[in-house]
Amino acid sequence: MTAPDLLYQVKEGVAHFTINREKQRNTISVQALALFLKHLEEARADESVRVVCITGAGDRAFCAGADLGAGMASGDGLAAFQNYADLLKKLSGFSKPTVARVNGACVAGGTGFMLACDIVIAGSHASFGTPEVNVGLFPMMIGALIFRNVLRKKAMEMVLLGEKLTAQQALEMGLVTRVVPSEELDAEVDKVLKTLVQKSPIGMKIGKEAFYTAADLPFESALDLLAQKLATVAATQDAREGIMAFLEKRAPQFTGK
Repeated sequence: MTAPDLLYQVKEGVAHFTINREKQRNTISVQALALFLKHLEEARADESVRVVCITGAGDRAFCAGADLGAGMASGDGLAAFQNYADLLKKLSGFSKPTVARVNGACVAGGTGFMLACDIVIAGSHASFGTPEVNVGLFPMMIGALIFRNVLRKKAMEMVLLGEKLTAQQALEMGLVTRVVPSEELDAEVDKVLKTLVQKSPIGMKIGKEAFYTAADLPFESALDLLAQKLATVAATQDAREGIMAFLEKRAPQFTGK
């Protein structure tokens, strides 16, 4: 039986998404898009899932973008591109923390998956770029995320030149959160995931929603919204538990309520 293009596994509070097309440099297929959307909804509804981690199979590529030779550029291309846009919407606004484990080349559409995540940890051997311009295309949907993470001039330089970037260059531009030696990637990602699993699910959910909403509001409106959301968080059981644990000098036991 052929393995699916996207693997999904829940383990110790983490929902692991692995693009499973190593021989194709983990290019994203129509099937992978559908599975991504399906499993994201499962992760959202699963109370045991506290964090999402996205990566690619093997150690050569995180995701090399769309599989242009397998339907993404055919007659149903518009539907596939819209599904990709829908996936970026769901991932960037996901209610639980999201971590990208960048284990190799991350280019084109893979950049969208990466930037839609809250935290991006890359191995030092990883490479980045938006080479669409080199084949007569343009990084359309991911542009919405690029311009929300990178200064406009650097973003335009990247998308117009289509050049490969090193992990260090990506870090300096703000594309990734941190870069670690490749042999330390798994340990670093595991450390971050274990830390996130211990946090309050309801606190992070309300906080993420508030931050993303506030980002598109005028300054004074943003402050008013955040004041309201702080009051909402402070009224949760987890907030009361966290404060009591702090006063009692013990680790909090968050339940997500």
